[in-house]
Amino acid sequence: MSRGFRYFISFAVIFGMIVGAVACKKKIEAARSAEDPIRIGEFLSLTGATATFGISTRNGVELAVEEINAGGGVLGRKLKTIVLDDQGKPEEAATAVTKLINEDRVDVLIGEVASSLSLAAAPIAQAKGVPMISPSSTNPKVTAVGDHIFRICFIDPFQGAVMAQFASMTLKAKRAALLRDIRNDYSIGLADFFVEKFKKLGGEVAIDQSYSAGDVDFKAQLTAIKATKPDVIFVPGYYTEVGLVARQARELGITVPLLGGDGWASEKLTEIGGIAIAGSFFSDHCSMSDPNPVLQSFVKKYEAKFGSKPDALAALGYDSAMLVVDALKRADSLDKSAIRKALAETRDYQGITGLITMDAERNAVKSAVVMKVTADGNHEYVTTVQPN
Repeated sequence: MSRGFRYFISFAVIFGMIVGAVACKKKIEAARSAEDPIRIGEFLSLTGATATFGISTRNGVELAVEEINAGGGVLGRKLKTIVLDDQGKPEEAATAVTKLINEDRVDVLIGEVASSLSLAAAPIAQAKGVPMISPSSTNPKVTAVGDHIFRICFIDPFQGAVMAQFASMTLKAKRAALLRDIRNDYSIGLADFFVEKFKKLGGEVAIDQSYSAGDVDFKAQLTAIKATKPDVIFVPGYYTEVGLVARQARELGITVPLLGGDGWASEKLTEIGGIAIAGSFFSDHCSMSDPNPVLQSFVKKYEAKFGSKPDALAALGYDSAMLVVDALKRADSLDKSAIRKALAETRDYQGITGLITMDAERNAVKSAVVMKVTADGNHEYVTTVQPN
């Protein structure tokens, strides 16, 4: 036997062993994966300043997952959620998503609620090719990160226009003052879009003031605002600061309505703002008083499980999980590219927050509602605004 032939035989044997080992490994993985659940990774603020956002969203996802699993799961598998608390911090959101992808090997991600946190995590999901669905991050930059990033809520250009139109046409406001969170992508963007639409409608921006998340004293900004005699004050921040702004505004004798976006949507808004926030208005994703039987069925199930009324963020969490299931069925696969494609092809999906259709930028095209904060702390439906 020649040396060359012996080398050939040795190579063939080694190659065969490698092929056999790979095939064996694939069989083992296939057998193991057949028993594995579909893993949904959630990264949300369950503690920290905006914890109510994350808790409501998590509850909505949990309710949806329980329903799906009770019905036998999807693609012959049960769903499993792996939930990490990012504490409302961008760096923690990035860390959480990295762990969910690399260690927990999730098939899809749900999160974040806040735009700044989604922006911290989205580049990681995009680079790893893992589909990520934000339930309620409204800043346009979120889905611009890449083709694996989705959202099921409207975006700030629409939300800002809704509130500008409401201020101008319903409240007959001619002069608006702004008080924005200068460190928050959501607040900055929403304020800009409000200004753009309000000016187009013939309104005037009397003054544009700013603060930073975590501030507790807004009297200097509010004193400057009061001097300009606005008809409304647009405060596109989160409930944590907005409640304090309302109290201090009334203490300074400012009586005009405050306006805001979906960052106000928390039961703690009135807990913080008290009677001072009553009579103010904000945009939201849906109203729990909507008589739609699909939504009311969700409300009853949520109250039975959690002992409290759901909010729009809970509804969006529920819709996020259900849309994942719908995409999995259409993809008929756990291949992440197939799931991404199915999500992108979503058309007229009937969620409890309305019909969901993904546009070319993977943003949901859907309506918004305007809510009024009442003296008893409830959020009262005022009107629905459809996208153009």
